[in-house]
Amino acid sequence: MKRILFVLVISLFGFKSFAQTPDKNQLGVWYMYFWNTTFKNSNWGLQGDYQYRDWIGLGDREQLLLRTGLTFTPTTSNIKFTLGYGNITTGRYGSNLDAPVTEDRIYQEALFGQKLLQKFLVNHRIRYEQRFVENQKFRTRYRYNLLINVPLKGDTLNSNTTYFAFYNELFINGERSIGNRKKVQFFDRNRTYLGFGYVLKKNIRFQLGWMQQTTINWEKSQLQISVHHNF
Repeated sequence: MKRILFVLVISLFGFKSFAQTPDKNQLGVWYMYFWNTTFKNSNWGLQGDYQYRDWIGLGDREQLLLRTGLTFTPTTSNIKFTLGYGNITTGRYGSNLDAPVTEDRIYQEALFGQKLLQKFLVNHRIRYEQRFVENQKFRTRYRYNLLINVPLKGDTLNSNTTYFAFYNELFINGERSIGNRKKVQFFDRNRTYLGFGYVLKKNIRFQLGWMQQTTINWEKSQLQISVHHNF
């Protein structure tokens, strides 16, 4: 009995020592490039985003995300549909505990917009993901993102325009069981973002902002630096 108790105590202390959670007082940084293009005289196109996310700015990789999709916009609609693929490499918090996990992800997306009060440029993005995470069972996830841009002068994002940017994205898990007798919560995470952007030209703009990410187990602030490029 004493030996069993000793093993249990050692196991508990070991778990606490190695199962680090992100430091919520430490600002991380996400570096992001978003691009979009339309095939000439066609309803079809391509879009993608490449992101490097770091727990501390540089030196402790959180995630490397590479994502590309085929888009289709019906002639009589302002809805853009996307079928895409992403490859994601995720590290653990703590520079000495990287042990990355890889994920292949297929996703379907609908993006549509509207203008409110002649000033608020609103977009809604609905995304459904099929996730193939290393050493886990097949998983799915649902995402809804509300994005709002507000030009500080005028009512469109023309060249040399500064604007306020906001988004909130909710993530909901589909399958709860992920294998090895482990389960995830129905709620996966939420991201709230506030920032400012600058339109250099009609087809390229830059954004700098702050994002708060909240999960069941932890929450953390992230600085986001992004380039948005249409060509």
